[in-house]
Amino acid sequence: MIGEITPAALHASLSGLAQRQRVTADNIANVNTPGFLAGRVDFESSLRGALRNGDTPQINGGMTVRSLEPTNTNGNNVNLDAETLIQSETGLRYQLALNALDGKYNSLRTALRTQ
Repeated sequence: MIGEITPAALHASLSGLAQRQRVTADNIANVNTPGFLAGRVDFESSLRGALRNGDTPQINGGMTVRSLEPTNTNGNNVNLDAETLIQSETGLRYQLALNALDGKYNSLRTALRTQ
């Protein structure tokens, strides 16, 4: 149980989701900044690849790239509605990952107490 890959995957997910929250907050803060391009965080593809290959996922927060979505007249491409949706979804996913990690550690604590 201790050597399972699940806790590492959950920690990597939490790190990536936290990075996404920071980037989304930055996007929202710059909604009216001329020329600002929204950032996007992708950690799922590297996490998926590591799990598929049986490797331990790296906890690095993911890769942040600038969005290539169309811009408005001032060169800014932040869509407040989309950013708010991303922020809400990310918060829910973060809570789900925390709950899963808590359940994993509770199982480990229970196993250690019964020994």
